[in-house]
Amino acid sequence: MTKSFLFAAAIVAANLNVRAADHLLHTFKKIQLSDAFWGDGANFGDFNHDGQNDIVSGPYWYEAPDFKKRHEYMPADATFKRKNVSGAEEAVPGFDPLGYSKNFFAFTYDFNKDGWTDILILGFPGEDTSWYENPKGKDGHWVRHKVLDVTDNESPTFADITGDGKPEVICNSGGYFGYAEPDWNDAAKPWTFHPITPKGGWQRFTHGMGIGDVNGDGRMDLLEKDGWWEQPSSLKGDPAWTKHAVNFGTGGSHMYAYDVDGDGDNDVITSLAAHGYGLAWYENVKDVNGEITFKQHVIMDKEPKDNKYGVAFSQLHAIDLIDMDGDGVKDLVTGKRFWAHGPHGDADPAAPAVLYWFKLVHDKNHNVDFVPHMIDDNSGIGTQVVAGNINKDKWPDVVVGNKKGTFVFMHEVKKAARAEWDAAQPKPVSETK
Repeated sequence: MTKSFLFAAAIVAANLNVRAADHLLHTFKKIQLSDAFWGDGANFGDFNHDGQNDIVSGPYWYEAPDFKKRHEYMPADATFKRKNVSGAEEAVPGFDPLGYSKNFFAFTYDFNKDGWTDILILGFPGEDTSWYENPKGKDGHWVRHKVLDVTDNESPTFADITGDGKPEVICNSGGYFGYAEPDWNDAAKPWTFHPITPKGGWQRFTHGMGIGDVNGDGRMDLLEKDGWWEQPSSLKGDPAWTKHAVNFGTGGSHMYAYDVDGDGDNDVITSLAAHGYGLAWYENVKDVNGEITFKQHVIMDKEPKDNKYGVAFSQLHAIDLIDMDGDGVKDLVTGKRFWAHGPHGDADPAAPAVLYWFKLVHDKNHNVDFVPHMIDDNSGIGTQVVAGNINKDKWPDVVVGNKKGTFVFMHEVKKAARAEWDAAQPKPVSETK
C-alpha cells in the first residue's frame, strides 16, 4: 500500500468526519437549580457515590439526575433584607446581589483518598481556602478543613502546575504568585504555599491568571496579565521563576496556553478586562533570535463591528477551554458576568447575561476563526464557568453559579439535514447584508 494511497485515504476519512460533524446540531437544555445568589462559581462531582455527577454551588449540592433535591453541606445562613411588593421589609436567603458572596470558586477532588468526592471552596478574595470532607452518605454538614488562610487573585485555579500528577491551588498570597499544595498523606493539615515570584504589588483583587506550557519544554508555566513566568527545571528550594514580560490586557479571566493556530506551539488565550470588554488570543511568534514574542488577535471587543459575527458583550470574568463538539480541537466557553458590582458598577451592566461557546476553526494555512454559538441569554457567568461531561454522554455540559442563581446546561446533540444545519450556523455579518 503506497504512502500516496494512505494519504488520500486519510483525506477522504477526514472529509467524511467533517461532513458528519457538519450535520450535528448542538443545543443546550437549561435547568435552573436555584434563583438565589449563593456563590459566584459552581462545579460537579459524584457526591453520593451513585455513579452520577451532582452539582455544587454555594452551600448546597444538587442530586443527579434531575438536580431537584438539594443537600446543605455547609451552613446556608446568609441572608439580606429587601422590601417586598407591599413595601414591607423581608429577609431573603442568600447573599445580596448588590454585594458579594463568600464563595467564589468550587472544585471537586478526593482529598483524603477514601473514594468519596470532597468539595474545595475558594472564598472571597483575600480570605481562606477550605475543603469539605464527604461524610460518605451521612446527613449533616461536612467537616471543614481550612488549608490556606489567604487566597488572593480573582482568577485562581486548581490544577497540576508541578507535574506530579496532583492538583494544587494556584493563586496570589502575601504579595507573591505561587501555588499551595497539601501533604498528600494528610490533606487536612494546612497546605504549604510555594512562592514562584519575587514579592510584588499583587493583592486580593488582582485579575487574570492561568497555567500552560508556553515554551514547549513539558513544564507548566504561569500566565498573568503582565507576562508569563517560566518554570525552572527543578522546584527544589522554591526558586524564583523567570519572568517574560508581555502585555496580556488589563487583567481579565482565566488564561490558557494552547495551540490555537495549529502550528505546533502554544499561544495564549484570555479576556482583556474582567469588568470591561475584550477577548483575544496571542499568537506565539519567534523573533530573529528565536525568542518568543506574541501577536495579539482580537476575537471580540466593545462594538459588534469588532467581531466577524457581530457579537459583543462585556465582563468576561471567566473562561473555560474544552472540546465542545468532539472535533479534537478545544473551544472557548465564556459569557457575561451578571452584576459584578451591582446594576451600575461596570460596563453595560443592564445588557443580557449571555453564555456562549466559541468554536475554534483553523485551516491548513493556520487561519483562525472563533465561531460564536449562544447557549443562553439570561444566566451569564460568575467568577467561574465550568464545562465538562456531567451526564457522561460524551458531550460537555456547562454549569454556572452567580447572582441570577445556579444553572446547568445539558448539551444535546442531534443529526440534522444539511439545510437545517446550515440555517442554524452563525453567519459572518458580511454574508447577512
